[in-house]
Amino acid sequence: MSDSVIGSKRGWTVVAAGIGINLALGVLYAWSVISKAIPQSWGWSEAEKALPYTIACLTFAFMMVPAGRLQDKLGPRIVASIGGVLVGIGMIMASFFTSVAMFIVFFGLLAGTGIGFGYASATPPAIKWFPPAKTGMIAGLVVAGFGLASVYIAPSVKFMIGAVGLQKTMLILGGAFFVIVVGLAQLLINPPTVAAPKPAAGSAPAASSNDFAPMELFKTPQFFFLWIMYAINAGAGLMVIGKLAGVVKAQAASEAGFILVALLAVGNAGGRVVAGTFSDKLGRIRTLQIFAVLQALLMFATPFINSLAVLVIFSMLIGASYGSNLAVFPSITKDFFGIKNFGVNYGLVFTSWGVGSLMALVSGIIKDKTGSFKLAFFIAGGLLIFSILLSFVIKKPEKSA
Repeated sequence: MSDSVIGSKRGWTVVAAGIGINLALGVLYAWSVISKAIPQSWGWSEAEKALPYTIACLTFAFMMVPAGRLQDKLGPRIVASIGGVLVGIGMIMASFFTSVAMFIVFFGLLAGTGIGFGYASATPPAIKWFPPAKTGMIAGLVVAGFGLASVYIAPSVKFMIGAVGLQKTMLILGGAFFVIVVGLAQLLINPPTVAAPKPAAGSAPAASSNDFAPMELFKTPQFFFLWIMYAINAGAGLMVIGKLAGVVKAQAASEAGFILVALLAVGNAGGRVVAGTFSDKLGRIRTLQIFAVLQALLMFATPFINSLAVLVIFSMLIGASYGSNLAVFPSITKDFFGIKNFGVNYGLVFTSWGVGSLMALVSGIIKDKTGSFKLAFFIAGGLLIFSILLSFVIKKPEKSA
C-alpha cells in the first residue's frame, strides 16, 4: 500500500461508514429497555427475558467466524449488506409475536446473525486504510459506534414503546435499520494493494510474515489465553448491560434505568476510543490490565450502592471498562496474528464474547433464585481477577520461518 493511500480521505469515509453501521447494529444494547417493557401478560420470567438477548449475543459472536472469512474473501460491502437485510427482517418478524421461542428465533438467531455479519465487516477495512501506529485508535473509533448506540436507542425505544407499543416499535426499528445498514455498506471498501517487489535472483528468502492462518491460531497458547480473558472481561460488562434497568429498580427503587442504559453507552463508546488510543501509546496488554482492574473493583462495589446518582457514575465507568475490550482485543489480534486473515481470526477470538454473554442469563437465574443480583456481581469480580492474572503471562507469538 502506498503512502498516498494510507490515511486518505477515502479511508476516513470508510471509518465513518463503519461507525454508522455499528450505531444501527447497537440495537442489541437496548435490550435492557425492551425486556423491561415486556408486559406481564406475555408470561415471561426474568430468566426468559434474558434468553433472546443471550442467544443474539451468542449468534452474533459465532457468526463472526464465517462472516469474517467471507469478508476476507468477498469484501466488506457484500457481507455488511447481507447483515443489514438479516437484522431488518429479524426485527420485523419478531414484532409479530409475543412468545419467548419466536423472539429467540427472529431476534436471537436471525437478527443476531445479521449483527455478526455487519460488525465483522466494519472494522477490518477501516484498519487497513491506516498505518499500524493508529490501529488502536481506528478500531476504537469504529466500534465506538456500537457502544454509543444506546445513547439514542434507549430513550428512543422508551418513547416509542410508550407511544405505539413494544411490537410496533420493533417493526419500525427493523425497517429503519434495514435501510441504514444496507445503505452505509455500499461505502465499505478495502484500500488498493501494492504488490511487493520480487527478491533479486540469488538473494536470501524474505523472513516469514507474522500472518497466522485460522487453523494455526489453535496451535498457540496465546489464542486460548486471549479467548478466556475476552470471555470474562466482556461477560462482566454484558451482564450489567443486559440487566441494568432491573438493577437500578432493585437497588435504587427507580424507573430511570433507561437513562442509565444511555449513560452507560456514553462510557462504553468513550472507553473504546480512549482505550484504543492509549493502547497505541502504552501497549495493548498494559491498557487491558488498567481497565480490567477498574472493572473488577466496580463489580465488587456496585451491589452495595443504593444511590441513583452514584449508580450513574458507576454505570458510566462500567461501560468504559467494558468498552475498552472491544477496542483492545481486535488490536491485540492484529498485532499477534497479522492483518491478512484478520477478519476470520478476530471472529474466532470474538466467539468468547458470545460465551461471556451467558453472564446475563446467569445473573437472571441468580436474581430469580435469591431475589438479588449481588452474587452475580461477586462472581464476575472474581473472574476478572483471574483474567488480570492471565494477562501477566501472555506474550506475542512468533511464527516459525
